[in-house]
Amino acid sequence: MAITRNSSEALENVQYGVDLKPGDEVLTTNQDYPRMLTTFRQRERREGIVLKAISFPVPPPSMDDLYRRFEQAVTPRTKLILVCHITNRTGQIFPVRRICEMAHSRGIPVIVDGAHAFSHFPYKLSDLDCDYYGVSLHKWTYAPIGTGFLYVRKSRIASTWPLMAADKRQDDDIRKFEEIGTHPAANHNAITEALIFNENLGIDRKAARLRYLRDRWANRLAKHPRCRILHSQDPAQSCGIGFLSLEGVESAKMYSALWSKYNIITTVMDHEEYKGLRITPNVYTTVREIDTFADAVERELAG
Repeated sequence: MAITRNSSEALENVQYGVDLKPGDEVLTTNQDYPRMLTTFRQRERREGIVLKAISFPVPPPSMDDLYRRFEQAVTPRTKLILVCHITNRTGQIFPVRRICEMAHSRGIPVIVDGAHAFSHFPYKLSDLDCDYYGVSLHKWTYAPIGTGFLYVRKSRIASTWPLMAADKRQDDDIRKFEEIGTHPAANHNAITEALIFNENLGIDRKAARLRYLRDRWANRLAKHPRCRILHSQDPAQSCGIGFLSLEGVESAKMYSALWSKYNIITTVMDHEEYKGLRITPNVYTTVREIDTFADAVERELAG
């Protein structure tokens, strides 16, 4: 495991570091993190690889449906798969282990974007059976901005080039992915404190709290005729991230109203296939604040 500055740096080490030839396909979804899609699109322009992005409905009918979409999209030219553990948009959790098992049976390595997964809900990295896993620790782990990590399967270290140059003697050394030049030590040192804090919370208690807060506003607004909830209600497919789609109201307009009138921060997440607001309360969010948010949405829709 290498310590990085964020999930983008962790994942781009791998995205640029895996050797690909012109015509080789990389399989992902059109709801993966924009920076990761941009990275492979640059390799398309520069090297002639092919980025193949599959679509899926929000929310999807099942984990089986998500798995089948990946399985059916694999071709003999597929040389690499990138999948989000949980998306940054609607908070959709993917059946990562099943996708990895399918890919490995075909000799295809898998990169997992775990930016929003780590310290968000219970899982063990060893259970996923992926080849690469990138994380931002400033998100749900509450470490300082400028911290993350990259896991690389030991057998893949030597064949994966680091994002910044490393000496040949580091070919088999996971530390080659940490070669970024001079950087502050304080951020890295604070990771321990953040991990201890999360350990004291307990991941099961934390996930339960996050789901409770999300369900409190979502179950209420789902009854409104102009609201659509686009995150999955299945606990296996979602946790703290929620998504609110509004009928007849632009996402940006609702965002501005919530911020300017009520000091409520949301995130506009307009996609080519759907539009709306990502809602992400955290463990410190109070029930009263959740109800204030729902009140505000209903008031704006009534106006």
